[in-house]
Amino acid sequence: MLKNNKYLAYLLVIVSTLAATFAFYFWQVAYSPNLNVDGKEKFVLYIPKNSTYETVLDTLRKHHIINNEIGFGFMSKRMGYRDHVKSGRYEIPVDANNKTILSKLRSGNQDPVKLTFNNVRIKEDLIKKLGTKMAFDSNDLLGKLNDATECAKYGFTPETIMSMFLPDTYFIFWDSSVDDFMDRMQKEYKKFWNEKRLAEANAINMTPTQVAVMASIVQSETNKADEMPKVAGVYVNRIATNMPLQADPTVKFAVGDFTLRRILNKHLSIDSPYNTYRNTGLPPGPIALPERVALDAVLNYEKHNYTYFCAKEDFSGYHNFSVTYTEHLKNASIYQQALNERGIK
Repeated sequence: MLKNNKYLAYLLVIVSTLAATFAFYFWQVAYSPNLNVDGKEKFVLYIPKNSTYETVLDTLRKHHIINNEIGFGFMSKRMGYRDHVKSGRYEIPVDANNKTILSKLRSGNQDPVKLTFNNVRIKEDLIKKLGTKMAFDSNDLLGKLNDATECAKYGFTPETIMSMFLPDTYFIFWDSSVDDFMDRMQKEYKKFWNEKRLAEANAINMTPTQVAVMASIVQSETNKADEMPKVAGVYVNRIATNMPLQADPTVKFAVGDFTLRRILNKHLSIDSPYNTYRNTGLPPGPIALPERVALDAVLNYEKHNYTYFCAKEDFSGYHNFSVTYTEHLKNASIYQQALNERGIK
């Protein structure tokens, strides 16, 4: 009996030792640094749709992110990740452990992409801003922006669809589809065009699209937020008297050259619906993505009697405003002289 108790005690010691050893091993495998161990900054893991566990493992190997592949494989199997691979963009911090990362990957708790776009004039500019930041092919987006049927789904035409994109910084999941991206932009658009702003647009007899078109011209004329309402007021006055807008930025858009410093007669004669020297009213669509400040400037335009404005001769970015054409010609002559003195042609 005593002998049996002795064997039992030995067995308990062995089992306890093995259990402790296994527990320690499991703790090490789960919580010891194993990913991006030698890294200096976070590593971004991209997992395309329909990827397998082997695909993920190959990417980690390729970039030398995984330290102990056996331990990672053990934990991935134990946590059931191999059959639950989810696409997305995942940030792996320095010295990350298996459990934390595998929990993140298995749940699909991806880190969004930070998208910022501004200073956009044409659709191709937007495509360049997006570049390869998203999983979808940006050319597919361009195709939708030029497709009348696709644009109609959102209440726009290929000429006006750019009104839906508000310059800002957005956080979007990398594996979003083109349709997901478009839907998100429409959601942001509707958020901006709340009841208050819709009422303001209605009060000045303009649709949100018309406001966006005028705002794109206003911000192309001045980058001074405090001057935008006054510039908008000039265009409202011109439309009210059926006078052509005569906005130089629309001519640059029509010509396709935004580097022009001086607008010449040959530019003014170009046959284009965007040439507001030859056509009255607003052009068919925005000539740039209007910023929120420009949109609000149009909605709350300054009421005055000015019909003309010309860049100030000090090149400050501000303008001289005038009521009569005679006064405008004087201001224009002063500005032209300043251009000549600086050799700007």
